[in-house]
Amino acid sequence: MDRRRFVAGLAAAAAAPKLTIAAVEVWRLEGRRTDAGGVNRQHQVNPIHVYEARRPAPYRDSPTPTGRSVSASALYLKIKTGQGLEGLYGPIDREVAPVILSQLRGFLIGKDPLAGEALWDQMHRSNRHSRAGHFMMAISAVDNALWDLRGRCFNAPVYRLMGGPTRPAVEAYASCLGYSLEPEAMERRVRAFKDEGYRHQKWFLAYGPGDGPEGMRRNVEMVRLLREAAGEDVALMFDAYMGWDLAYALEWAKQVERYRPHWIEEAFHPDKIESFAALRRSIGFPVASGEHFYGRWEVQRYLAAGALHIVQADPEWCGGATELARICAVASAHDARVVPHGHGVHAALHVIASQSPMTCPLAEFLVLKMAHYHHFEKNPPRVERGRLALPERPGFGIELDPAKIEKQTQFSVA
Repeated sequence: MDRRRFVAGLAAAAAAPKLTIAAVEVWRLEGRRTDAGGVNRQHQVNPIHVYEARRPAPYRDSPTPTGRSVSASALYLKIKTGQGLEGLYGPIDREVAPVILSQLRGFLIGKDPLAGEALWDQMHRSNRHSRAGHFMMAISAVDNALWDLRGRCFNAPVYRLMGGPTRPAVEAYASCLGYSLEPEAMERRVRAFKDEGYRHQKWFLAYGPGDGPEGMRRNVEMVRLLREAAGEDVALMFDAYMGWDLAYALEWAKQVERYRPHWIEEAFHPDKIESFAALRRSIGFPVASGEHFYGRWEVQRYLAAGALHIVQADPEWCGGATELARICAVASAHDARVVPHGHGVHAALHVIASQSPMTCPLAEFLVLKMAHYHHFEKNPPRVERGRLALPERPGFGIELDPAKIEKQTQFSVA
């Protein structure tokens, strides 16, 4: 970034009148996008799959996929000041919009948007349910929009306001949710991602205890096939999405350790901290979890219990970029790594870029999801040769593309 622009932004902000929040708005964008029908719908193991009636049949891609036009929609949060400056963040989850508009908007009006620490702390103290769930997710969205506003105020990317870049680009891993686990399809895909420059790939296991011995065999065979197709120089990670128990995870780990998994992710529900600790003590490769963590306190409990090597807190849910940076400090004190969950890209990328590579070595890039998740933006995040370039635009660099927006309405609560 041009340092003269940054210095000029600081000078302009210092000379400007005090900023006050005048409006908090959620906007629904609608349009259309293209999609491939009949493919890339592979399920992952799910906690509810212990019930036979809720367990899907083995998946296969259609041999004749179709291209189609489908509807697209997204919610974006906009925070406006009375002085004409705005902050923008999204997409945000639909379930947090009512919390923002009915419980946080009134509190935010009239406040100084540059007082980030005070605003976060006061939002967190304002409600008995703020420690988790939709309220913390709403705090996350507001916090991220305020970071964008500050970046626009100082004419600098958020990562510069958070300490400056620690590397010229952030390495990303290919997160393969949705891709078929049919052997030939898997082998083609893992080689293709390797050729595209991804040194790390994460694959999503489809079977759990309810699938019996055959499910275990399939889970182990999947790891073997991926390792043989990828070769020895690709790190392979695996996600069980809370669908296992400790005995199952230990048996799987024993059978696949020879294939050198880079980590096993979220093997259990996050309430089962003792199971994570037992798994970490018992296997020879890293244990990861945390996309459903809410705040640094939960991370501290896990790390103090020796339950994780890798923390995967998500700035869309855990308290925003502000709280993710605090979580990085907690993790570094325990010599643990933070690899944020990739529900979105913007906030995670900027926090990672401002942290030591020892603490934050990687970003998650959900390949299929990110192909359309930022559809309404002019400059959606893109991976090139396994790297995410650092944006130089102010804030998070989010700019909506009018050409893709067919309808725009303000979200309201009854």
